[in-house]
Amino acid sequence: MTIKISIDCMGGDHGPSVTIPAAISFVNSEPGAELILVGMEDVIRAELKKHKADAHPRLSIVHASEQITMDDTLEVALRRKKDSSMRVAIELVKDAKAQASVSAGNTAALMAVSRYVLKTMAGVDRPAICSILPNQKDGPTYMLDLGANVDCEPHHLHQFAIMGSVLVAAMEGIARPTIGLLNVGTEDIKGNDVVKQTAKLLQADHERGALNFFGNVEGNDIFKGTTDIVVCDGFVGNVTLKAIEGMARFFKGVVFSEFKRNPLTMLGALIGRGALRAIAKRLNPSRYNGASLLGLRGLVIKSHGGADAYSYEWAIRRAFEAAKNDVQAHLSTMIAELMPRVPAQEEPSSTI
Repeated sequence: MTIKISIDCMGGDHGPSVTIPAAISFVNSEPGAELILVGMEDVIRAELKKHKADAHPRLSIVHASEQITMDDTLEVALRRKKDSSMRVAIELVKDAKAQASVSAGNTAALMAVSRYVLKTMAGVDRPAICSILPNQKDGPTYMLDLGANVDCEPHHLHQFAIMGSVLVAAMEGIARPTIGLLNVGTEDIKGNDVVKQTAKLLQADHERGALNFFGNVEGNDIFKGTTDIVVCDGFVGNVTLKAIEGMARFFKGVVFSEFKRNPLTMLGALIGRGALRAIAKRLNPSRYNGASLLGLRGLVIKSHGGADAYSYEWAIRRAFEAAKNDVQAHLSTMIAELMPRVPAQEEPSSTI
């Protein structure tokens, strides 16, 4: 079965100079994929021609006359730029012409446009951003929310845990993924009122067999792989994610600069180059690019705005794997069963 994915080619810091090469590389490596390139047609065609892919049978173009920039407000994104590449790409998912969409554009705008066009699933109060991080067990740790909801109440974090559990079950084939609640300590008495109340909700679900709640976890548990999922509010999640990415790049830079310090260390680097390459690959944050916007009636994947072609291709692969594993159907079914009904809340603030 061919899986169609719409690509917001104009989004992000680099636009078509990154999104087009990434799209070409991905379809060449994945015969079951077809990509719909959305954006200014003349710009897209020029970039395709540059890479000798203007006649690729599994790359098509849908013209969009406008582009949402990283500085555009939500009003501009929603009301003034109705023919933006971001919006058109998402509308292709709504119209079932694509099974997923990928964008590196303005995160707040992407969440707002996705929510407006696709709507949220029944029972979901606020969609959340979920991504993966590496751990010591050579598996992924899923973490949410990573910036869509800065201010949260206990029932919001409860919903994030449910959505994360369904996603991990579908993507990783884990029947009962473990859930950890990010806190300043593992003891029940630790944390603020929101975290304490969330723990009570998750513990109640655990006792009735709906969720597999491990308990409180700390920041170091993310990389230990203590739990399959780590739940937190968007403020904490976003700060944690950015700190992790910065530390990974800092570590990589320090290692390579030290090995270049003098002839002896350069010889050591030459001897251990295989191990160094493996370490660099394993810790490369680009390999974990591609966050899912959970809780929408359609699959949307957010790439980092500053992603290069290699990193953006990973975001496309996340979308492909999510569609291939029928994540949306699993989410719809399980969320309908597990999600408690709550009153409508005011619109959340976003970051990233």
